[in-house]
Amino acid sequence: MHALEQGRSPSLHNYHVDMEGILNELNSWSTNPAYHDVLSILKGTRSGFVYGVKVRFPHALVMSILFGRGDWKTRLRGIFRATKQHSFNLAKFVTIYKTLLLLQRKANGGKERSADTFIAGLLGGYVVFGERTAVNEQIVLYVVSRVVASFIPRASGSHPSSTSSGVGKPLPPDSRYFTVFAALSWGAVMWIFNHRGHTIQPGMFNSMTYLYKDSDKWKNLKTLLWHNT
Repeated sequence: MHALEQGRSPSLHNYHVDMEGILNELNSWSTNPAYHDVLSILKGTRSGFVYGVKVRFPHALVMSILFGRGDWKTRLRGIFRATKQHSFNLAKFVTIYKTLLLLQRKANGGKERSADTFIAGLLGGYVVFGERTAVNEQIVLYVVSRVVASFIPRASGSHPSSTSSGVGKPLPPDSRYFTVFAALSWGAVMWIFNHRGHTIQPGMFNSMTYLYKDSDKWKNLKTLLWHNT
């Protein structure tokens, strides 16, 4: 046995040296500034996929537990389908967006123009999120709400500052304007729910029905306090 181990040790040692050399080469390649722009697209794709899973999986799981229908096998398939679509779509969007930014920058002599981000986002959004699905609709509505809210005047005394990534750090909205914004938003959505409910996003419509309509009906103490009829 000892002789066998001695006979194997040189090959194992060579394998270890070869692997270490390969890893060193890969590390050197990954930190080479010449490949930075292309590798940033790769990392963005990976980040889009991971973030999509982190965001969608717990949301789909909770919604399936609270409002899901059918047996657990059917619910698990729905959770997997929603998580897969969210993660892959976000990964595809990041890939397209960063690729288009790179192409535009190269076409402009290495300089990024103000409109480049809008053009890249516009084309990426059309290709990836242009198809109407439940997941895409939720993502687009999330983005729209942030775009609209960005026009609320920022708090007085706040000054823009940059994060470590070079992007401006978000500033809180002015509380006075936010109060008006919140009141108008809730007043509008409640009116729309009652008078134009067919135009509300299905997920929100179901939530509002659960809160405001199902609470009008019960048959006994159990369905009054424990669950709906």
